[in-house]
Amino acid sequence: MKRLPMAVGVALALTMAVVVERTSVPVASQAPDARQAPADGQASDGPIPRTVLGHPDLQGIWTNNYDTPLERPAKYADKEFLTEEERAAIDNERLRILNADKRHDPKGSEQDVGGAYSQTIFLTHKHIGKRTSLIVDPPSGKLPPYAPEAQKRRDESRAYHMALLQNASACKDRKLRPRCPPYGPVSPLRKQRPPHYVTRNLNRSDGPEDRSLSERCIAGRIPDFGSTTGFFLQIGQAADAVSVYYDTGQGQGFSRVIPVTDRPHLPSHVRFWWGDSRGRWEGDTLVVDVTNFTPKGDFFGSRENLHLVERWTVVDANTVRYRATMADPTTWTQPWTVELELNRQDNKANRIYNEPRCHEGNYGLTALLRGARADERAFALGRGPDPATMCTAGAAAECGGFGGGFAESGADADPLNREE
Repeated sequence: MKRLPMAVGVALALTMAVVVERTSVPVASQAPDARQAPADGQASDGPIPRTVLGHPDLQGIWTNNYDTPLERPAKYADKEFLTEEERAAIDNERLRILNADKRHDPKGSEQDVGGAYSQTIFLTHKHIGKRTSLIVDPPSGKLPPYAPEAQKRRDESRAYHMALLQNASACKDRKLRPRCPPYGPVSPLRKQRPPHYVTRNLNRSDGPEDRSLSERCIAGRIPDFGSTTGFFLQIGQAADAVSVYYDTGQGQGFSRVIPVTDRPHLPSHVRFWWGDSRGRWEGDTLVVDVTNFTPKGDFFGSRENLHLVERWTVVDANTVRYRATMADPTTWTQPWTVELELNRQDNKANRIYNEPRCHEGNYGLTALLRGARADERAFALGRGPDPATMCTAGAAAECGGFGGGFAESGADADPLNREE
């Protein structure tokens, strides 16, 4: 089975100078979590390492060794855990599709040219985990319904996004591109401002704000549950702080410092991209309360009103149980909770230090905007297509392209989600 290479580098940007000394003591007896999945690895990997202050030592490089969808696929509606046979069948079917690496787009088309971008990292997948969803509450494994105002905002943003796509040539054949809007003339909305702050690509490049947070190299977010392109955390720890470097996505790495303190949160007018964190120890669990998010972020529809509570529980020497509860009554009708298992990686094999390497915002975005102006000039001179007929909204979206190595539908779609 194809796996993410364990030698993917991560970096740690500590603002603290002292790392607490480690020692080991036996694990204290704890009541099991009734909703905890059977371990993918061994039941116990040794005693919990502790600092000289007695707290569990979180230091090291961590990742989730198994792939689990955020929401439970429809075919597993009443099934919380997969059997070993089901996991093996999914792995084998995914491997068949990824090894085939089929292309369905005409040679020379926008999608074919876009597919020339190296797909290697997107064709690297982990083995399927035991859970059918990372979401453990609600018990359905699905996101809760959106609050009316949030749903209205989502509908308005989607309608605007689709309007800018309706004249794209790739959308002429809706059988081939079922996610496209009905094909039609250029929408007058193309000359208007979007109804809400843009966090995903528009089919327009009038300025950097038309491009996604990912292309602008600011897609790193809290909380982070990992993705196809990688997820490694390097944690450092001191007496009054914990530092986490997130090596995630395509170079969207960032550093986060969690003060362990009883000081209150900052005033509400002070906003941060990754919120304002306050940590405290409850037994062997680091509990982190996070508020003060920026209104320009987007976490499944939630922005400045997101309230996050994280629980980092050290299970044994090689396992941390991460549990995150998200609440925002202006976005969802109820809080929801995600749980995943983080596994310790080899600190020597993975000791490659690097800085965030996202190039789209540093160099590529400037070139993308210059290219859009060149397309406009060429069209004005009768030397090129109308930019409105081109699809610049991103691959693996409505205009088609590869989606993590899987087709949009049919036998080559991801076996977790396709109808059978």
